[in-house]
Amino acid sequence: MSRSVAALIRSAFDPDAALQVEVRGVCAGPPDPVVRLVVRDDDALAHLARHPGELGFARAYVSGALDVQGDLFELLRIRATGEAVQLPLTERLRFAARLGTRPWLAPPPAPAEEVNLGGVRGRHRIGRDRRAISHHYDVGNEFYELLLGPTMVYSCAVFEHPADSLEVAQTNKLELICRKLALEPGMRLLDVGCGWGSLVRHAALHHGVHAVGITISAEQAAYARARMAADGLADRVEIRLCDYREVGRDHFDAISSVGMSEHVGRANLDTYFDILRGLLVPQGRLLNHQIGIGPEKSRPRGARNAAAARGSFVNHYVFPDGELQDVGELVAVMQGTDLEVRHVESLREHYAITCRRWVENLESSWHEAVHIAGEGRARVWRLYLAGASVNFELGPTQVHQVLAVNTPTSGALRGRARLPLRPAFERVPLTRRDRLSA
Repeated sequence: MSRSVAALIRSAFDPDAALQVEVRGVCAGPPDPVVRLVVRDDDALAHLARHPGELGFARAYVSGALDVQGDLFELLRIRATGEAVQLPLTERLRFAARLGTRPWLAPPPAPAEEVNLGGVRGRHRIGRDRRAISHHYDVGNEFYELLLGPTMVYSCAVFEHPADSLEVAQTNKLELICRKLALEPGMRLLDVGCGWGSLVRHAALHHGVHAVGITISAEQAAYARARMAADGLADRVEIRLCDYREVGRDHFDAISSVGMSEHVGRANLDTYFDILRGLLVPQGRLLNHQIGIGPEKSRPRGARNAAAARGSFVNHYVFPDGELQDVGELVAVMQGTDLEVRHVESLREHYAITCRRWVENLESSWHEAVHIAGEGRARVWRLYLAGASVNFELGPTQVHQVLAVNTPTSGALRGRARLPLRPAFERVPLTRRDRLSA
């Protein structure tokens, strides 16, 4: 039975791939593979039989019932590029017959790291959004320090050279956003979804702004406040534990939204950008940095919105209720709220490198990460980040920075966006080491 099951699992992948499958010591595939799938116990087979797509694979891997030896990135690339990602029905029936009745009568439970916030109808209410954000971001600040490094930035870095360190590349990104927003001393900046405060810190230190950062993660807020106090910035940087719908009546010269609008939901995007536009002064700039879904032909078959799919690994383990949009749809929504879009930049290749660097950080501190967050959670992050890197390389997912202006539509300033004729934000190298530090 082991040989036939191993061969059946192997048949779900490209026959030419350097992949081997091992079940109870019996192997199927080439003798010198680049990567090997190892079935540790029968729970893995049960997960694969009940959910033969990515969810079953994720449950088996996160639980430790299935392991990967060798190049995890290559395995995920094989899955992403192969034609037979999922077994046809006839093969699934053969698989089930070999396993017997146990997977159906006494199926293994989903790993504890899996989350289910409820059905679609309750999405993106404030309370549920808080639970979704807590699931992802309240893993523990110590865990994120291992993963992200000293900059504590959890979004796409900007590499001027492939050999740049992650710290340099993240500083590049922070500086690029500040330049796109044309920040000057004395301006007021709002950072929506401020994370651990890295952007508001950089903007206050190097551009002299007064900043407000908002987050609905209690752990992030506590960390960011302590960080501002330690840097002597508490009088210039305020960290608020609040939702974007709770900012109230306030006005800012510039607004940044980095990795935030993925959590808003397509149905709420109009409201989101309308609220932000209402917080911007006339001629104020907004920079939206967002992961998005790629062109139709680059996506897995039948996938319109991978992050929102209820059966996806990302929705169950990483970003519950997350939703991705095509950049064209996003631009249309922003323009529909009277924000004038003036510049769009893709950073897709940069995010592929960023995710690989995060995986390197995780694996170099694996035992400490497991001690802090548990092996299951560490496996979730390894699988997620490796898969994200491959998807950014291949194109199913992308990331864009979209710069918009609250251009007046009436009065004496009508049509005046207060922008130079050509973008000025890249006239000098992003990392000026005589002036910037992480």
